[in-house]
Amino acid sequence: MINNILKSAQIPFELAVILAAFYGLRRSEALGLKWSAIDLINKTITIKHTVTSGSLNGKLITIEKDRTKNKASRRTLPLVDAFYELLLRLKQQREINRGLCKDSYCIDYLDYINVDAMGNRIKPNYITQHFSLVLKKHDMRHIRYHDLRHSCATLLLSNGVSMKEVQEWLGHSDYATTANIYSHLEFSSKINSAETMNKAIKI
Repeated sequence: MINNILKSAQIPFELAVILAAFYGLRRSEALGLKWSAIDLINKTITIKHTVTSGSLNGKLITIEKDRTKNKASRRTLPLVDAFYELLLRLKQQREINRGLCKDSYCIDYLDYINVDAMGNRIKPNYITQHFSLVLKKHDMRHIRYHDLRHSCATLLLSNGVSMKEVQEWLGHSDYATTANIYSHLEFSSKINSAETMNKAIKI
């Protein structure tokens, strides 16, 4: 499903999908990601800035913060090869876009990774709406963009990653939060383990 989404999307949207599906980032974290948070030498990505939407005097506004949802949400994760290569392609494409657009290119968001072809920062609602449209276009089951974060946790747990490690990967404030949401998945893995042992040890 994820591969079908990526094939039909442009790089900025592809990036947002990968950040949610692989890294389990919240929408605000994905859109708030900056180049200064990427260490291409040591291959790490640090989550420390967010971009959200809100209302002011009846108007929808974009809010940027140099902090995450909570202290635990500020985290540093390894930069995997596929994401590293995507970032390099993104950098190259951005330089091409700047050259083509010249003075029309927006330079207000140069440090932000999620920008469109004109250099404008991607708005939070665009990700949510466009994700839904891509799913509908390809006759795929409707899920929320945030559900990609849950898919990330599910894959980690089903492949033997501990609940504590999943908590740290997702940036939950405490272990209980992760356990309350995903305890049923952990128990399912124990059932699979029990069934495997039952087949291996016949009494």
